Amino acid sequence: MSGWTIGIIGGSGLYDVEGIEGGAWVETASPWGTPSDACFVGQVGHVRVVFLPRHGRGHRISPSELNPRANVDILKRLGVTDVLAVSSVGSLVEDRPPGSFTIADQFIDRTKGRPSSFFGTGMVAHVSMADPVCPRLSALAADAARAAGAETHVGGTYLAMEGPQFSTRAESHLYRNWGCQIIGMTGMPEAKLAREAELPYALVGMVTDYDCWREGEEAVDVAQVIAQLSANAAKARAMVMHLLRNLPAERPASPIDTCLDAALITAPSARDADLLAKLDAVAGRALG
Repeated sequence: MSGWTIGIIGGSGLYDVEGIEGGAWVETASPWGTPSDACFVGQVGHVRVVFLPRHGRGHRISPSELNPRANVDILKRLGVTDVLAVSSVGSLVEDRPPGSFTIADQFIDRTKGRPSSFFGTGMVAHVSMADPVCPRLSALAADAARAAGAETHVGGTYLAMEGPQFSTRAESHLYRNWGCQIIGMTGMPEAKLAREAELPYALVGMVTDYDCWREGEEAVDVAQVIAQLSANAAKARAMVMHLLRNLPAERPASPIDTCLDAALITAPSARDADLLAKLDAVAGRALG
């Protein structure tokens, strides 16, 4: 048992969280490249908080140009124990309208060319992604979203597309036929990397639009998204603060905390020293 350090990854529209006490922006270097921004590190009650704006302050970075390896690595270096990702998404189903929140429990990864693992030649690992989110943290996020006044849907498949362009109508209909409920550009490989770093992860999708599958309706555009962002962001800030203020004093252990114990496959004698050095934060516990 130990205390919580919650990492908050703020997506489009969520570039800060009011109410974090004694906070300061902390620059952290990563061997995986340049992260999106500094992290705002402070306290809410008994919970230590590390906030990272996913696209950088001012929304400088396109989804395809993010460096999620560096982002997850610096969260781990700053002592984060659990990650709550907040993301703007489109809805692929009628009953999840703009303004509603979805607590994702599955992903389909349609991103292209994004480095999606910390591991590789010289240190191979295969983590399970059958259940890609932490059920405990997801349930807490759902309770907090409801308390913040958001229409909240528990469970749903997040289709991660490459972007930065929005979908074609054919793609939008295809993803609906696959049984997806929401679509976004940043949930993958972020969730995979969090699992490799032994970080329990939950994702709250804030719906801004209906993508482009609805007949007789204008296709999504940036103006429509921005118009919904401010309303969503206010509820997201309230959700985050409710979650932080209502966490139990002690953090119970999670199976995800030690998931690398069943994932490392490269024999110790065959491991690459340079790669091991880069893995010092995300896999240091398992690698000894």
